[in-house]
Amino acid sequence: MTLSISKELNNKYKQYIDEELYKFNLEHFPKDLSGRYEEVCLYLKDDNHIVRGGILSEICWNWLEIHTLMVDEEIRKSGYGSKLLSEIEKIARVKECDFIKVDTLSFQALDFYKKHGYEVYGTLDNVGRDFKHYYLKKDL
Repeated sequence: MTLSISKELNNKYKQYIDEELYKFNLEHFPKDLSGRYEEVCLYLKDDNHIVRGGILSEICWNWLEIHTLMVDEEIRKSGYGSKLLSEIEKIARVKECDFIKVDTLSFQALDFYKKHGYEVYGTLDNVGRDFKHYYLKKDL
């Protein structure tokens, strides 16, 4: 058999890779956690239904992972990020998650997450040459 490596954007192939890893992982996680995968997206909209921010996350087994939290620059520091974070935390509790994890860069939202009870559990230096990448967690 000859195998080759290709570089392409292909949703069918991506789905296959994701599903195969998911099946493998299911063999190792407790049975009561199987099937606990759900994307959870919250959107902040203005009066004209234009998206001004949001959280993109997923519940995976016993945690919720925030992939993206963004609020339009002109309305930052107005409490909307805190409201979004509070809402996603409520959802994580209802879904019986044990913790939430998130990552941020040193010029992004480290102090914001710390203010909301998230603790740094890891860092990477030399990100973009001048920055740090922080990994944070909050137990629920």
